[in-house]
Amino acid sequence: MAASRRSSTPSTPAPVVIVGAGLGGLSVALHLAETHPVIVLAKRGLDEAATAWAQGGIVGVLGSDDSVDSHVHDTEEAGAGIVDDHTARYVAEESAAAIAWLVEQGVPFTTDPEGPLGLHLTREGGHAVRRIAHAADATGRAIHETLLARARAHPRIDLRERWMAVDLITSRHLGRDHEARCHGIYALDLATGRVETIPAAAVVLATGGVGKVYRYTTNPETSTGDGIAMAWRAGCRIANMEFIQFHPTCLYHPQERTFLITEALRGEGAHLTLPDGTRFMAAHDERLELAPRDIVARAIDFEMKRHGLDHVWLDARHLGEDFLREHFPTIHARCLSLGIDIARQPIPVVPAAHYTCGGVVTDLAGRTDLPGLFAVGETTYTGLHGANRLASNSLLECVVLGRAAAARIAAEPTVIPPALPAWDESRVENADELVVVSHNWDELRLFMWNYVGIVRTNKRLYRALSRIRLLRAEIDEYYGSFRVNRDLLELRNLVECAELVVRSALERHESRGLHYSRDYPAALPTSFPTVLVRDRRQG
Repeated sequence: MAASRRSSTPSTPAPVVIVGAGLGGLSVALHLAETHPVIVLAKRGLDEAATAWAQGGIVGVLGSDDSVDSHVHDTEEAGAGIVDDHTARYVAEESAAAIAWLVEQGVPFTTDPEGPLGLHLTREGGHAVRRIAHAADATGRAIHETLLARARAHPRIDLRERWMAVDLITSRHLGRDHEARCHGIYALDLATGRVETIPAAAVVLATGGVGKVYRYTTNPETSTGDGIAMAWRAGCRIANMEFIQFHPTCLYHPQERTFLITEALRGEGAHLTLPDGTRFMAAHDERLELAPRDIVARAIDFEMKRHGLDHVWLDARHLGEDFLREHFPTIHARCLSLGIDIARQPIPVVPAAHYTCGGVVTDLAGRTDLPGLFAVGETTYTGLHGANRLASNSLLECVVLGRAAAARIAAEPTVIPPALPAWDESRVENADELVVVSHNWDELRLFMWNYVGIVRTNKRLYRALSRIRLLRAEIDEYYGSFRVNRDLLELRNLVECAELVVRSALERHESRGLHYSRDYPAALPTSFPTVLVRDRRQG
C-alpha cells in the first residue's frame, strides 16, 4: 500500500505508542507514563488481551527453599539447551521485585500468612520447588484488571479500544534508506474504518503470539502475530519461530475449544489417564505429569494416536471437592457449566497451540534491530524460553522486560518525528467478496494444524510452505486492491508468521524441545537459536 506525500507536523510532543494492552504493554505504559505521554492501542476490547487468559501464575524466587540458581536451572532444563543464560539469570534476579511491584499495584494474589511476602506459592511442571505466585486459578485476569484500572486512571495514558496497527512507519517511507529508524505507525480506527498516521517518539510492540495460526489454540482472537509480522516487514530479525508450545491440557468439548486447564492442577496432583483409568506418563518421563510441557504434549499426542483417541483424561477427583472449589474455582465453574463435575468426573483434555517461544529479536531493554522500535512479551525472542518455555515464566518476562524497556526509552534523547506521509488509499476500493478472506483463514489454520503441529516431517513442512506461498499471492493481490479491514490485516500477518514458523522448522535439522521431527529424531550435540534475516533486496 503506497503512502502519499501529504503530511502534518505534530503540535504536541510525540507520544510513545504501545501496540497491545496486555501485561507487557501495560507494564511499559505504567512505568513510562511518569515521563512520557503514552498511547496504548487495543485492536479489540481492552479486556481481551491474552494476559487475562493466563490461569497458573507468575514466577517469583521468594521462598527460603529457592534460589536464583535453581530457577535458572529449571528454565534452562525446560529450554532444552538453547536458553540464554544471561537472560535467564537477569529475569530470575528481578523476579522478586516484579512480584513486589504487582503487589504494590494492588494485584489480589492468593495469600498465606506463613508464605514469603504473605503469598501462597504453588508449583507447576518443570519447577523444582513451589515458586508460583497466583490469584486462585485466574492469575492473568487478576493482574490484567488491576493494571488496566491503574492505566485508566493515569492522566498521561491514552487507552484506545478497537485500533489496529497496520504497519510501522520507517525511514523507508520518507525516502531515507541510508538511515534506519521507526518514526510511528499507521493504525486502523475500526470504528471509522480510517487509517490514521500516528507519529511516535518510540513504538513498542506488545501484540502477543501467533496462536491463531492453528486450528486449535488456547489463545484469544487477538493472537494473530501482528507485531512479529510488522517487525519482519520493517527488516528486524526473527528467531526461534519453530518452537510453538502446545499446552498439554486444553478442555476437549464441542462448546469450548479454547479453555485452558491450568498446569497448576497437575502441580497439585491431578493424573493423566487413558479411558480405562490407566496412567501413562511413567512410560514417557520419570517426572510424570510434572514433566515440561513439550514432553507431556508429545506423550498425549502419542497415546491418542496409539489408541485412536480424540482426547485423554485429566483426573483430579482424588483432590476432593472442597480443595478444587477453593483452589480452582474458575475451572470448576466453567466445567460444571458444560456438564463436567471435576470433583466426580475426569476432565477430557487435548493439546492445543498455546505459546510462541520465538519472535522479534530484542536485547534486555526491549530494543529491536530498528532504532525507535521496541518489543516486549510473547512478541519477542529474548533467549529466555529457548526450545520450550518453563511454566509461568511468560508473565514474569512481561513485567521484568516491560520495566526495562520503559527505563531505556526514558533514558534516550527526546526524538521529534519528522512530518510523516498520510496513508494513501486513492487507488483501492471496498472489498467485493469478504468470503475470500474467511476461506483463506480456514485453509491456513487447517494445514498448519495438520502439517506443522506437535510432530513434523520435512514432507509436511514443504507442503505447508507451498500452500502458504499460494495464499500469500492471493492475499497480497487482495491487500493491494481493496481497503483494509481487521480480518484482512490479521490474515496478512498470520500468513507472514506461518511462513516464518515453517522456514524456521526447516532450518532445524534435529528434534529439540517443542520442535520434534521424524526426519531428525535425535538432538544435535550442540545447537543454537534459529535466526531469520530478511533479504532487503526482496523488500
